[in-house]
Amino acid sequence: MAAKDLYEKDYYAILGVDKKADAATIKKKYRSLARELHPDKTKGDKKLEDKFKEVSEAYEILGDDKKRAEYDQAREMYQSGAFRAGGQQFSGDFSDLFNNGGDIFSSLFGGRRAPRKGQDVQTEVSISFRDALFGKEIDLRLSGQGNAPHTITVRIPAGVSDGAKVRVKGRGAPGEAGPGDLYVLVNVIPHPVFTRKGENLHITLPVTFTEAALGADISVPTIEGDEVKVRINPGTQNGKTLRIKGRGVKKGVNAGDLMATIEVQVPQRIDGKAKKALEDFAAATDSEDVRSEFLQRAKA
Repeated sequence: MAAKDLYEKDYYAILGVDKKADAATIKKKYRSLARELHPDKTKGDKKLEDKFKEVSEAYEILGDDKKRAEYDQAREMYQSGAFRAGGQQFSGDFSDLFNNGGDIFSSLFGGRRAPRKGQDVQTEVSISFRDALFGKEIDLRLSGQGNAPHTITVRIPAGVSDGAKVRVKGRGAPGEAGPGDLYVLVNVIPHPVFTRKGENLHITLPVTFTEAALGADISVPTIEGDEVKVRINPGTQNGKTLRIKGRGVKKGVNAGDLMATIEVQVPQRIDGKAKKALEDFAAATDSEDVRSEFLQRAKA
């Protein structure tokens, strides 16, 4: 890029930020524009592609503190007439302005600039809860940024979390020093029974009143598709959590646990012998006041 092209451009206006904007504001604005103008979205619109390149060029300067300071200096000199023929401050060769015969323009965009890699590209996929835990190969169709539309196979690793990014090296946009990378944002579809907290899996396990009161051996489903037997002790309270070791999220040789929280099911309708049995139970336990301690603590 010629020096004249550089200092005549108002990169702040291109990004739509104030000249005094901090680095975080500039970065946020660039990301917003990059998403909006990305060639994958603009589908071959030449004007929007040119705008995308212009925005990227602006951020290359304003997103780097050193380059931004040099650009601001050069821009101020240009606006004051320092670079124009007959200017009061400087005239002639730009190298007169700087030591060692160099100039800021060559350091920013000149021939001595090292070749740059292509831009990184991001896409996203949605996978099932089970596929996120066990891993899956998916086919992604990519297009734009100098490449013809093509399909690649990406391996989503086992145990990946919702919102994680999987990096695929060398599958981004082409560049002088090689292509950038592809980042795949993973959205995990919720499961109707299992939830995940860290490396542990959680379920709510329904049990009957008699199972909780008398104790029982019951089957608990696992994410692998089989069932394990667990012992419910007599007098188990609603909300108690049982730990089933090694049946959570597996990562290599390590595995989390399956946490099963008891939920006692109260029948909505009871008739006949069952009703009579409960009435006898109520009469037999009538002397027990389960709320006595509770009411005392409420008065504290």
